[in-house]
Amino acid sequence: MGSQLILQRLRFSLLLCLILLPLKGYAINWFPFGPDGGDARAFGADPRDHNHLYLGTANGWIYDTHNGGQSWQRLARVGKRDDLVLDSITVDPSDPKHIIVGTWVVGSTDGGLFVSYDAGATWVTNKDMDHQSILALAIAPSDPKIFVAGTLKGVFRSIDGGQHWSLISPRGSTEIHEVESIAIDPTNPEIIYAGTWHLPWKTTDAGANWHNIKQGIIEDSDVFSIIVDPKQPQTVYASACSGIYKSENGGEKFAKIQGIPSTARRTRVLMQDPQNLATVFAGTTEGLYRTDDAGSYWVQATSSDNIVNDVYVDPTNSKRVMMAIDRGGVLASNDGGLSFAPSNAGFSSRQVTAMISDIHRPAEIFIGVVNDKVWGGAFYSSNGGLTWQQRAEGLDGHDVLSLGEAANGTFIAGTERGLYAYDPKQFAWQPVGSIVTGAALPAPAKEPGAPRKPGKRAAPARPATAPRPTGQRIEGAVLALMRIGDELCAITPDGIYATTDPVKGWQRMAGVQPEPWRYLASAQSIAVLSSLKSMAISIDSGRTWKSIAPPAGLSQIGSIAVDDTGEIWVGGREGLFLSTDNGASFAPFDRIHTSDVNSLFFDSRGSRIVLTGNGASTIAYSIHLPEKTVKHWETGWNMRFLRPVGENLIGATMFDGMVLQPVMVQSK
Repeated sequence: MGSQLILQRLRFSLLLCLILLPLKGYAINWFPFGPDGGDARAFGADPRDHNHLYLGTANGWIYDTHNGGQSWQRLARVGKRDDLVLDSITVDPSDPKHIIVGTWVVGSTDGGLFVSYDAGATWVTNKDMDHQSILALAIAPSDPKIFVAGTLKGVFRSIDGGQHWSLISPRGSTEIHEVESIAIDPTNPEIIYAGTWHLPWKTTDAGANWHNIKQGIIEDSDVFSIIVDPKQPQTVYASACSGIYKSENGGEKFAKIQGIPSTARRTRVLMQDPQNLATVFAGTTEGLYRTDDAGSYWVQATSSDNIVNDVYVDPTNSKRVMMAIDRGGVLASNDGGLSFAPSNAGFSSRQVTAMISDIHRPAEIFIGVVNDKVWGGAFYSSNGGLTWQQRAEGLDGHDVLSLGEAANGTFIAGTERGLYAYDPKQFAWQPVGSIVTGAALPAPAKEPGAPRKPGKRAAPARPATAPRPTGQRIEGAVLALMRIGDELCAITPDGIYATTDPVKGWQRMAGVQPEPWRYLASAQSIAVLSSLKSMAISIDSGRTWKSIAPPAGLSQIGSIAVDDTGEIWVGGREGLFLSTDNGASFAPFDRIHTSDVNSLFFDSRGSRIVLTGNGASTIAYSIHLPEKTVKHWETGWNMRFLRPVGENLIGATMFDGMVLQPVMVQSK
């Protein structure tokens, strides 16, 4: 009853979303619902409205807020790509709707400069800077027409509001390249500071001549950030991998500032309080530091777990300080940086890898995320994914690669370092995975519709032997968790393990050939295993296995599923394939139009296969059984997988958390 009420509320909430948002027929994207947080990279401030900020991410999305970061809204995916890191956002003070963003790509020399003329709703690329890896961007405080960018190739300058750009550092220079930071003198736009991956440089004539300003700085220092005091331009701060430096003579000589420990010396960003210039914040790879006396004495303001990418101080209220950090999104302070709390409502940049819903209460969901350490692990929703609570206590910061539910109702998380069971009374996880021997598997399930012959006695169940601990634990990565009857099975690089009681012990599954297995699917008495290149099938609930050949036209397996009629579905780069004869043969299933299938799931309640694909396509499909009729939805998202929640679907995006299928209401 409670579950049905929750699902009714879910449908009502999604319907309300549709009422509040403009509809264009049925062409509506699925709604994002978190979980909030993830990697936040950079702020950009509207110079005319201190409550209006932009937020750059590591996956191409730009967000904004109109209430000082209390809540965020997605604006657009810059460049319509998911690999752009948005580290530099500048807002034109003469026209706040004019925004320029510098981007780069991890592990590549690619990137670009993108421009919006409508406050971030739409974006165009700048041809002069096409495919440049842009690491720094600044606008001249004294002339909003002048922009300067730092790229892997050198320093570029625009004097017409960012429309056209010219290289102002020496072409082919072996010194002024890989420019990580840029600062412009507050009164003279021809004075420019450029920090490279080895040392800082300065020009006083808009790039006609450059000279090195390395005196006092340790050789070969990556210069991450440079700021110039707006009232005393001769005061210059620079942060590098070797520490923080300060100059009182325009950078001609620097002195290293003491007070920040060497473990946190990778200071990514420096930011002055606009109202109190002696107050400087240093965002490091191990937390935020603060000085109130222009660098003489520093105090640590946050936990060392925070990797700080950017800092914003409200120019009208110095008590309001925000940080953009790795994994934890946005942290905000209302007491000048003495304490911080998450401020991520509406912002989600999560990589969700697994999901499980309670068998009897489908609105109760666990999801697993990766790459978020203490900010990630597992999240729980009691209302079908509308809201999420972090449930990571006991996981020790491990990534959750897989999730499952044992026959006794225990939720299990598979991580890169073994297995954990959820204790609902403690709201915490505890390590499990003790390997035992001697525990008998259950008797095979009776085939449906196969009555016992008259006069023939049923075979007696094989007696169970008492499990014996081996003193070993499952400690490797758990790639998949799936039920075969009452047995919960875990795929690891060391083998496949099964249990009916995850806390008491796990037994290695016998009869399975050693392979780098990755996927497991099961329905009725049929179970299928696969690696990227090979497959095996069991028709007796996992007691015996035999190898089968993957589809001939498939170069690599991306996902598998088994439906309740025993048909086997296999997807991968070349599309979807179906076997109706226990894997003896496969045929292409050509009623869907997506390649590179990355997820297949049999929805027993809905009697359908749901699937998604990699690549540019944002279409999700369902195949209804047994007729095999196909439905599809334009979700608006690159999807990792789909799962049912009541009458609706919930999906994991590639990098942007969870999205929910809207309830469509046909207009009269």
